Amino acid sequence: MRIWHQSFTVLQHLGAYEDALRSHFARVARPGTEIVMHGMDPGTYRSDYPGEDIRHASLQYLHGMQFVAAGLRAQEQGYDAYAISSLPDPALREIRSMLGIPVVGYGESAMLAACLLGRRFGVLAFIAELIPLIEDNVRRYGLEARFAGARDVGFRFMDVLAAYAEPAALIERFRTAARALLAQGADVIIPGEAPLCVLLASHGVSEVDGAPVLDALSAWVKAAEMLVDLRTQSGIRGSRRGYFHEPPSPERLWELASFYGLDRFAK
Repeated sequence: MRIWHQSFTVLQHLGAYEDALRSHFARVARPGTEIVMHGMDPGTYRSDYPGEDIRHASLQYLHGMQFVAAGLRAQEQGYDAYAISSLPDPALREIRSMLGIPVVGYGESAMLAACLLGRRFGVLAFIAELIPLIEDNVRRYGLEARFAGARDVGFRFMDVLAAYAEPAALIERFRTAARALLAQGADVIIPGEAPLCVLLASHGVSEVDGAPVLDALSAWVKAAEMLVDLRTQSGIRGSRRGYFHEPPSPERLWELASFYGLDRFAK
């Protein structure tokens, strides 16, 4: 099984995170599953930090076009699944309607897995401006009754990257923020974006005061593996009916991708 991993970062600019991510995937994927890592094109952002852009709905929408292009390439190149590795799940609904292979999103997979672990989940985010989008996605996924809320974790992307060398202080700050979310009614914690998730998982942070801290990336990997298994073992595929699911012809997809210049991405 081959899974195309698509990050919202330019991975080659983030050596410590890229290395930790590769090690994490090697640990959590089952034997026979290959996760091939992909990031955004160099030059996508003005700095190594995508958060200055993706906190704006308009710019996140434009960057989502790279996710669309990568999904088309994943299917064309024979991947078994396409996995969006970003809490906001950019273009997830649209990409699912285009591809015949399973498509999973980091945020959706984490929320669905959290519902199996407790009664109500909460999200801690280091891009605070994304909280309204997280709340909107919860409504879109039909999980409002299981959602305790989302909070700013109290530190930022660069703090997380620095913590790959010295993690102890940031982990304690995370525990403090998690306790505030537990007091708000959560009994499962989703630790926001993937760089924080990998850092916590790499240092064995799996609970706070009895509440699970979800390894959202593992949930994402297992969701992809499950959907591929359902397809290959039982012939079960995603819905192909209606406005949100019926795919256009591959020829028309590539025609429009070329028209809009998307074919230059994700070679």
